[in-house]
Amino acid sequence: MRIGELAGAVGVTTRTVRHYHHLGLLPEPERLPNGYRDYGLRHAVVLARIRRLTELGLGLSEVRDVLADDEGRDLAEVLAELDEDLARQEAAIRERRGRLRALLEQGRPAEGPVSPELARLFAGMEAFLESPMATKDREVLALIETAAAPEERERLAAVLAGAFGEPGAVERAREVYALVDADRDDPRVDDAARALVACLPDGLVPDEGVDEGHGFIRALYADLAPAQAEAVRRALRTHARGRR
Repeated sequence: MRIGELAGAVGVTTRTVRHYHHLGLLPEPERLPNGYRDYGLRHAVVLARIRRLTELGLGLSEVRDVLADDEGRDLAEVLAELDEDLARQEAAIRERRGRLRALLEQGRPAEGPVSPELARLFAGMEAFLESPMATKDREVLALIETAAAPEERERLAAVLAGAFGEPGAVERAREVYALVDADRDDPRVDDAARALVACLPDGLVPDEGVDEGHGFIRALYADLAPAQAEAVRRALRTHARGRR
């Protein structure tokens, strides 16, 4: 058989046959005087077996083990391992589908998919939504949650929910939002900083404060209006001093 005839008989492409030759999975046949490969029935049998194994989900390295005569693993062992791997994938898919159902129940927040805990927090922030800065707050919170370790996300959401649920939280937030068009030396900056300190919960800011030279912090300040950035900067410094 020519390579095209072999490929057609087994239902693969000639490119696949050449790839299996390159990997050493399919033995090279003898060549005819004109240089063409001359495949026999044994090549078709091996190629068909490779196809069946790959359709089961085996990787080509596993297929190599199965095809090896003496030194490879037993087929039953490889298939049992594949079954265990598929079971893990099924469990992961069920978990992902559960998360998707929760996200569908949330609606479609502008920040994209967030955890159920953060979605509930955002739902409680409706009073802030008339301010453009509130949208930035939500985006930054979604970013922080994404970057946080999985075990930290629930704790972070609880800390934030406690802060936003404090009496007067809306009024304090509006003091900061009102600085959107102000200069950094505006006298309201100190009042806004004190308002922020009053609602910063323990555990949100490290005891040693934040590294203001860090690229993320610099980008955060750059994204705020000058007066707002100054209020946040003063609040973080005051909060850190109070924790020492």
